[in-house]
Amino acid sequence: MSSGHPNIAFVGNPNTGKTTLFNALTGLNQRVGNYPGVTVETKKGRFHWQGRTFDVIDLPGTYSLAARSPDEMVAVDVILGRNAGERKPDLVVTIVDASNLERNLYLTTQVLEIGVPVVVALNMTDVAVNQGMTIDAARLSRNLGIPVVPMQANKGKGLDDLKTTIAGAVDASLPSHGPSFPDAFETEVRQLSQRVGDGMPPFLVRRLLIDVGGYTERLLAGRQNGHLAAEIQAARERLALAGCPVPAVEARTRYGWIRQATTGCLQRPAERPVTWTDRIDAVLTHRAAGLLVFLAMMFLVFQMIYVWATPLMDLISAGQDAVGGWLSGQLAPGPLRSLLVGGVVNGVGGVLVFLPQILLLFAFIAVLEDCGYMARAAFLMDRLMAGAGLNGKSFIPLLSSVACAVPGIMAARVIENRRDRFATILVAPLMSCAARLPVYLLLIGAFLSGDDHAWWTPGVTLFGMYALGLVVAPLVAFALKSTLLRGATPVFVMEMPLYKVPSARLIVRRSVEAGWMFVCRAGTLILASMIVVWALLYFPHTDAAGQSYDLQVASKQDARDELETEIAALEKAIEQTPDAVEEQRLAELTEKAQGLDDEIHALEEAWKGQSYLGRAGKWLEPVVRPLGWDWRIGMAALASFPAREVMVGTLGLIFREGEGDPGDEDYRAGLGQRLQEARWEDGSGRQLFNVPVALSVMVFFALCCQCASTLAVIKRETNSWRWPLFTFVYMTALAYLGAALVYQIGSLGS
Repeated sequence: MSSGHPNIAFVGNPNTGKTTLFNALTGLNQRVGNYPGVTVETKKGRFHWQGRTFDVIDLPGTYSLAARSPDEMVAVDVILGRNAGERKPDLVVTIVDASNLERNLYLTTQVLEIGVPVVVALNMTDVAVNQGMTIDAARLSRNLGIPVVPMQANKGKGLDDLKTTIAGAVDASLPSHGPSFPDAFETEVRQLSQRVGDGMPPFLVRRLLIDVGGYTERLLAGRQNGHLAAEIQAARERLALAGCPVPAVEARTRYGWIRQATTGCLQRPAERPVTWTDRIDAVLTHRAAGLLVFLAMMFLVFQMIYVWATPLMDLISAGQDAVGGWLSGQLAPGPLRSLLVGGVVNGVGGVLVFLPQILLLFAFIAVLEDCGYMARAAFLMDRLMAGAGLNGKSFIPLLSSVACAVPGIMAARVIENRRDRFATILVAPLMSCAARLPVYLLLIGAFLSGDDHAWWTPGVTLFGMYALGLVVAPLVAFALKSTLLRGATPVFVMEMPLYKVPSARLIVRRSVEAGWMFVCRAGTLILASMIVVWALLYFPHTDAAGQSYDLQVASKQDARDELETEIAALEKAIEQTPDAVEEQRLAELTEKAQGLDDEIHALEEAWKGQSYLGRAGKWLEPVVRPLGWDWRIGMAALASFPAREVMVGTLGLIFREGEGDPGDEDYRAGLGQRLQEARWEDGSGRQLFNVPVALSVMVFFALCCQCASTLAVIKRETNSWRWPLFTFVYMTALAYLGAALVYQIGSLGS
């Protein structure tokens, strides 16, 4: 963005409507930004007013500018102009929840000390009114010495006033002043400033003195070999003797100043009224009733995935079939047609067909977050999380991982404690994400449905796959918190946001962002994986005599198609006029067609067996035999390590289901039939797939980390390759042991 435009920074506590206000101002004219060395994201946007353009940066929500990590230091560095990738703001807008005025103004008093112009956006005024509160914004503005703009961002009220106020404050460029600390404290700040040098802004010198064990102290003390730490400690001891103990002096000074500033501006009712939020919370946070509501919510998720997404999935399937059919008709048999139809269209299309489910799942989670329910779910699950050494805040990332582990891992940023955050990140991939669904649906439909099983077997099996992650994740978290990430379980403190009607624009935006990420992944990582699998399975494509398998199969398939045409004509003729000679001819043709089917199958089996993938798979087979797998299942699982969605498409390529859509129910039924008919290639004629093998594959997929994107985001969130490597190793080992155990126990009676 152009550096010639005024630069505005937005700061505020969580749940104050900061992002809603940012979206209302900037609309779609925004982008997400990251800073080197940190994991937090900021949003940047732009708005136009009265012929001028303003750049806006939405900083992460925070309760204080007392930084304890590089991530929390982002807001401070941006406001101070110390971030190399960002201009110093010309003005800071602090977003304040009018219904929690005094607590929200605490952050504002810290911003006032930095010395840049400040405007207060007094948001959620409607909530304050509903609670019987009255705020005199004009008088509050005079007392604070800065502009205060009452508004209701979710309905667009006060936006024009805020824009006008921002423009005027930027032009006036009047520095703001915060509360005055005691003289003894100011004396220590001046002396400490001389010690650290002129390069340190006064605000950071104050933080250096106040924030015991804070990020600024650790950073500077480490650079000066401990000498500065001794001086800071001595200054704190002198302040304690002077009646200004650190850090209590900050809270006492700021809240004292806030009380004076709000005197005469704020009126509250004698008794706090019982609101609808209180009445709803009495149910949603109840141990029994709240749990039932939560389970009902989860049932709605599954119902939504399986029912509501079907029409859109059918539409995508039809489009894929049309593209594949057109390519097959335009291209002659050979590597190019096989690559485009079998590798690209079927491989990527078989993944894209699940896009409607991804969109709906993310939309559902966005609704839960935006309406305020997620915080209640976290509170409800705090007791369970505490047993694993975590707290309720870990539940939100885990629940988000049911849609996709990538945003689930990123959601762990809300966890302040580093050990808890890392433990949550490392177990989030254990939750069954949407990418595992195709494998579950295929194998449950083929081996755990139908007349041989009770009507409830498929649903219970699917629930069991999701429940497996819910059970194993806390157990692994407990092991991590007892060993590598040992530490006390922190106290669970989370502000309960008010209930509100979810923003349709926000829900659509989050769903579209998630869908676009999924499409990009399908167009890059999954496409590359399917092309590699296709190439390994296609080449070498000639037999010992140098004849092309592809052409041999195509020739026999053409002959088979001609027979089918002749058989259909004979059947029609016999139906109209029965004839013994014609019936004998029909039987001969049917037998000949079956013989061609057997020849095609034999050619395909020989082709697969001598392909590069087949040779590698046979070398791998001894490793996967304890799981009940042969080389074909082993290679399909191995090919899916970059992305789980590849598994179904790879099985389709290996077992030659043909040119179809792995996301389509008819295709899965056809592939399921192929899997049921598959036999071991050791000459025993044993059935390859059965119920224990199907369960073994599903358990492996439920516990294994087969997702390059997940490992990449773990690296980004932990700033180290050590943790994604650890995640990959422990989850693979856990998946192997779990799959082997399931197969061996399931096979005891056979």
